Amino acid sequence: MTSPAQIEGAETAVVLEAEPAPAGADKQTKEPAGLSPGQLMWRRFKRDKTGVVSAFVIIFFFVIALLAPVISKLYGKDPYTLYGQETYGLLDEFSIPTGAFGGVSAEHWFGIEPILGRDVFMQLLYGMRTSIYTALAATIIMVIVGVVIGMVGGYYGGKVDYALGRFTDFLLGFPSQLFFIASMPVITAAFVRPDEETPTALRAVAIVVVLSLLGWMGLSRLIRAATLSLREREFVEAAKIAGASPWRIIRKELLPNLVTPILVQATLMLPATILSVAFLSYVGVGYVEPTPDWGRMFATGGSIYEQDPAYMFFPGVAMVLFVVAFNLLGDSVRDAFDPKSGR
Repeated sequence: MTSPAQIEGAETAVVLEAEPAPAGADKQTKEPAGLSPGQLMWRRFKRDKTGVVSAFVIIFFFVIALLAPVISKLYGKDPYTLYGQETYGLLDEFSIPTGAFGGVSAEHWFGIEPILGRDVFMQLLYGMRTSIYTALAATIIMVIVGVVIGMVGGYYGGKVDYALGRFTDFLLGFPSQLFFIASMPVITAAFVRPDEETPTALRAVAIVVVLSLLGWMGLSRLIRAATLSLREREFVEAAKIAGASPWRIIRKELLPNLVTPILVQATLMLPATILSVAFLSYVGVGYVEPTPDWGRMFATGGSIYEQDPAYMFFPGVAMVLFVVAFNLLGDSVRDAFDPKSGR
């Protein structure tokens, strides 16, 4: 027979079960069961409006940089023709654009370049193409080198880790910007005689090599630390007991679990590398005339900003938008991979 106390306790339990959870007790959105980690990451990323907008901005930059020759044909201009010197009235007696805001018009959407009179819109598109894809090549090499050295050192440990760690510390001791400035002329001079013009392709290869040499150490240390933690996990020990080779363990067991830090770090490395490419051209050791480049545009604008401040506007806005969008995308990718993120 049920006592009154038991009946009262049961009623209280029913009330407690029916009572809604306090507001703010669980802000995390429950993810549907049965989805892969990649699908869950994609669902979280799509909910982040900042990340989605940043991704579209970055895709837009890459597409217009890739299609620069097509846009040039449709636009009817190129980045090399001296329009200001060929058409009377575009430049004044001081070789400064005569039109408003740097010569902006229906013929020249972003104006014309002071002194030489080239089209700024075409200079910017081809300059973005040069800087972005040079930095992309350097970043890919940096990621590959950093991941390989970090995983090898973290997995093997001991003398291997010590040797790779000291080599990394040695390269970290180089002042990167000074090394870039000093090494670029040496590299180009090793393949080109003093009386010959350095080919643009050789300059591009030299820039990629110099940036790749001193750009992988931060990622390597990050991957090494993550690998040291993962190599003690049960699934790695199980693979060892099953007779898997070290290469198979690194490739099949460790690498899939390191995708998150690799992607996040890569999205942060690329804009920094673009700034480094622009810096080399700005100081005169990267791309030179007549190759269009973001850094060379800034160098030109810095020399004539008092006479024509509008010339710096369009390349400056484009650079800020691209770098900020990439940094925001890196934050969004990190949050999407982190299931504990509240975004």
